[in-house]
Amino acid sequence: MKEDLAQQFQKKYNTAHTHTFFSPGRVNLIGEHIDYNGGLVMPCAITLGTYLLVSPNNDKVFRFKSVNFEDALEIPLQPSYQKSGEEWYNYPLGVINYFLEGGKELQGLDMLYYGDIPIGSGLSSSASIEVVTAFMLNQLFNCGLSKLELVLISKRVENEFIGVSSGIMDQFAVAFGETDKALVLNCDTLDYQAVSSNLGDHVLAIINTNKLRKLAESKYNERVQECQTALKQLQQELDIANLCDIDVATFDLYKHLITDATVLKRATHVIAENERVKLAAKALAGNDLAGFGQLMYASHDSLRDLYEVSGKELDAIAEYGKTDKNVIGARMTGAGFGGCGIAIVKKDALQQFITGFTEYYDKKIGYAPSVYASLIGPGVHEITA
Repeated sequence: MKEDLAQQFQKKYNTAHTHTFFSPGRVNLIGEHIDYNGGLVMPCAITLGTYLLVSPNNDKVFRFKSVNFEDALEIPLQPSYQKSGEEWYNYPLGVINYFLEGGKELQGLDMLYYGDIPIGSGLSSSASIEVVTAFMLNQLFNCGLSKLELVLISKRVENEFIGVSSGIMDQFAVAFGETDKALVLNCDTLDYQAVSSNLGDHVLAIINTNKLRKLAESKYNERVQECQTALKQLQQELDIANLCDIDVATFDLYKHLITDATVLKRATHVIAENERVKLAAKALAGNDLAGFGQLMYASHDSLRDLYEVSGKELDAIAEYGKTDKNVIGARMTGAGFGGCGIAIVKKDALQQFITGFTEYYDKKIGYAPSVYASLIGPGVHEITA
């Protein structure tokens, strides 16, 4: 992989690269649509991600090229930039913009990106690109920013430069991920703990529905709005800053304040899902994989029925999981509206699961999914070996 990318860099830029960086994608094990509601999520970094090869130039020009896309950009160094069109290079351009606006001194760069995260799958290819770019700039130009500051810049790119109202989980998981550990992250305070995720004789199967999903054009922003409406109505009698500041029992006492039936469903999911993350952390810490699996199914049911961000493709993953004795738990992961699901499957039955599920899915949906086993890997880093 490394040698091949080095050759491609040489071919595209007629010079050798000087540094290689890697930033993973992520899956969220449980805790969906919680990050923008100030609650707890449980993501982990995966071993698929974004490679960035780079070499400084003396031309005062930023050059963006990709192995995955034809689109390329060459743009002179200037005080600030604006998003232009929908091309992939807007993500790294946004990062550069905020570094410059923050007074960081940069110079021209030749950059080559390669990602093995399926685009539009919901495994956070955009956060992976943002964080690897921020990490690279911080390293090459000695900007002295902390990892958390890089996360906050990357989130700002997503929210302000690109225009998607996502929370901080994706960028955080991509930056702070640890091998064989899940992160229990409080999205309000950004406190987190790494929980040992020993899957034993099981493996994490990532299932791409192969239904493309464009987050900025989906109903994602609508859900954010509905949660804000629920919060405002609860704030009539409760002194809270986020929906997840209350538990299920408190919510039951005050949910009458929410006047719209749809908004009530959204809030019910959020508050119950936040509780599920706490239970899931206990289950993993106690090596109770069966209990963790049941929480995965409960999470999926809630996302399907109350939050309404699933669909027949994602539902097929949970439905099949319940029929396969080698599957402990399964659910959609990410924002929904297509994208990916995950399942915890017995290692020695993985191939059997892939064959059986693919057949089931193809018959039900009309085309095949992509299934691959994932390891829980490290966060963003420079590849030096």
